[in-house]
Amino acid sequence: MELPLDFGLNKTDELLRKFEEIHNFIYANDGLSTQQTLEEFIKLLFIKILDERENIRFFKITSGEFESIKNSRKNKYFSSRISNLFNKTISEYSDLFDKDEKIRLSDVSLGFVVNKLQDISLSDSSSDATGLAFQKFLSHHEKDGRGQFFTPEPIIDFCVNIIQPKPNETIIDPACGSGGFLFSALEFIKSQNANFNIIDTIRNNIYGIDINKSIARIAKMKLILEANVETNISNTNSLNDIDEIRLDFINKKVKKGFDVVLTNPPFGTAGKITNVSILRKFDLGYKWIKNGYSYTKTNKLQNAQTAEILFIERSIDLLKEGGRMGIVLPNGHFENPSLEYLRFYIKQRCKIIAIVNLPQETFIPYGTGVKTSLLFLEKNTENATAEYNVFFGKITKLGYQGNKNGNPIYKKDKYGSKILDDKHQPVLDENFTTTVKDYNNFINNENIESVNSYSIHYNELNGRFDYDYYSPETRKLLDTIKSNNGKKLSKLVEIVKSKSKLLSKPNALVEYVELSDINTPSFEIINSTELCVHELPGRASYEIKTGDIITAIAGNSIGSRKHATALVTESHNGAICTNGFRVFRNFRIDPYFLLYYLQSEYFLNQIYMLRTGAAIPNVSDFDLGNILISIPDEQTVRTIGDKVRKSFELREKSKEELNSIKLELA
Repeated sequence: MELPLDFGLNKTDELLRKFEEIHNFIYANDGLSTQQTLEEFIKLLFIKILDERENIRFFKITSGEFESIKNSRKNKYFSSRISNLFNKTISEYSDLFDKDEKIRLSDVSLGFVVNKLQDISLSDSSSDATGLAFQKFLSHHEKDGRGQFFTPEPIIDFCVNIIQPKPNETIIDPACGSGGFLFSALEFIKSQNANFNIIDTIRNNIYGIDINKSIARIAKMKLILEANVETNISNTNSLNDIDEIRLDFINKKVKKGFDVVLTNPPFGTAGKITNVSILRKFDLGYKWIKNGYSYTKTNKLQNAQTAEILFIERSIDLLKEGGRMGIVLPNGHFENPSLEYLRFYIKQRCKIIAIVNLPQETFIPYGTGVKTSLLFLEKNTENATAEYNVFFGKITKLGYQGNKNGNPIYKKDKYGSKILDDKHQPVLDENFTTTVKDYNNFINNENIESVNSYSIHYNELNGRFDYDYYSPETRKLLDTIKSNNGKKLSKLVEIVKSKSKLLSKPNALVEYVELSDINTPSFEIINSTELCVHELPGRASYEIKTGDIITAIAGNSIGSRKHATALVTESHNGAICTNGFRVFRNFRIDPYFLLYYLQSEYFLNQIYMLRTGAAIPNVSDFDLGNILISIPDEQTVRTIGDKVRKSFELREKSKEELNSIKLELA
């Protein structure tokens, strides 16, 4: 290895090459994971920055020192210099480093890194070159080692384009990760303002919090390399006491709250908050009870609450009045009946600006298949007026593949060639851009309806926030059904909700019917499994009788052409079915007409609109009972019912014919 030759830093790619060489050398020689390698590299960048800022000049290695290290000999002078620098770094950035933290690199790797960086000035270089090189470097390595906090760049940029931060506004991400939202906001402000002062903006207007030290270091280093000023990245728990969090930010400008919150909080049931002292600090840490169309907070704490729900409240708390927020949330928070109290709470404290639905595959390249949507709010504690419209958008094209690689997808012409922009770069196949245009048109016109965007009046926003529920197609469908003698399903049938008494007899032998036992096109139960009651799965629930209709209310297929519906015939009388079905009996309508209707677009589209839940979609009993059944004139009902009834008779006859065939071999 040779000492580096001097080179200019006007080229980002040259600095990026240095960073890559360092990372690859450590990874290949020190037995560290990609995540650990990144962490050690970040430590050394902090040491390098401190050495430059304080003009200590200890971050160096001579050719003699390097040779002795390469020949497996310790060099106490070199080791002592770097060790002293690291101790100073720990003291300077005490919130990011533990007192007993160590550099985990071998002497050879440490020497290699210092050798590569010693003639480079990180603090005096062009911030564009240094910061951009570091961001490019991170984009190559974050996804492998840190998928759990990485938000796709198109999602980040889209949120920023909807919020449209301004130069004088304060911006915070209370779950900042490596700073993606903060940097996108910086880039947006820079692009909109010719006289943008990045140093003042980073020093006074950009704030981030993350509970993970290693991740907070990355965000802080990214800002340092952009402007070489003190930054406002704090390593703490955003769910701590709100006044404690404000103490971390000395700037009086943010004492009354921030202008903008942009965040993707950690979500999932695995890490529920059970700490009573934390739950007590939040309205959403308590149980809520429904009173008509509203909810009231009780004085009883939740047993546990998911972190992202508390983050919603905390993010609203961090905003000043009139401040704006963009947040990534699981779809369940927009639609699940059990979380209606959460949506009520949000409506009480905020104006709903926009709701944007994301595809199922959005986060698959980053480690999770959870379906998410984006919620945009404006803090409005007084809740003075509800006279406004709400924007809804749906992203259908991400511009990248929904697999673990997340490779870009480009637009192509009719000959299969990539379409190029005016800079001769391939154009991504995405509809973020058109959705932003739709939103801007909405702001100017207060109303919009396009292919993937629409708006509704706030008063139309009931207990749900999801795109499909309010879509123009859905509303047109419901209007059509209502105008054609639409009746609620619960008025036409009895919906069986009580479990079978057979389940209390553990040794009884029963036939068990699952969702997969239905042949959808023929409305037929084609299979069942004989089991003792004690062998049945926990979802075994309802006893079915001849003439009943069963239809699915859970599973990925509900609301699709594969939606399971069947007529119970004599051969399955007395069987037990899963609670993924609901059982209809005591009909006040021709059951054969209803059977036909349950496979029509009028029923299936309503089911799809009403389904909730990301992992296993389902429809609540309340929503099922309110599904509208369009009842035509008696003659039409009779004609359709007779045809369906005849199809069953013909099927039974065909079975008899097949069973009558006998073949005997001599």
